[in-house]
Amino acid sequence: MKQTVQMLGRPVVVEITRAAEKNLEQREHHLCLEMELYFSCMIRKQVNIRAAIDNGMSVFVNDKLEIGFRPVMTKTCSVSSCDGEKPPVSDFPITRAERYIPHWLKVDFRKGKWVSEFGYRNTTELLQRSDDLLAAQAFS
Repeated sequence: MKQTVQMLGRPVVVEITRAAEKNLEQREHHLCLEMELYFSCMIRKQVNIRAAIDNGMSVFVNDKLEIGFRPVMTKTCSVSSCDGEKPPVSDFPITRAERYIPHWLKVDFRKGKWVSEFGYRNTTELLQRSDDLLAAQAFS
């Protein structure tokens, strides 16, 4: 199933596989998927399962699936200083967050686990926006 939802005024195409649909239908409570865009010395995209999404950047796709967007950052670019652990992140206050809303999200359920990914139509444009954003953050 493909469905388009609006997040901060931007369309997001959500593709849900049959296996995911079947699992969603059997759930007692809705599933919260958070699309995390991580800014540091690199850019990482990751989908997290959350108990709730409370940053004001979420929408319901249907009564069983809520999706959200969360830009995050680390204070330093020293990923190696975390001794194999993920570096701690904090919310990244983006002035125009709608410019970074993903264009698509794919949701699947395989081997008993949720498997999801999100992306953008034009990755080059995203990288340019990110460079501009990180440069502005460095001078503020």
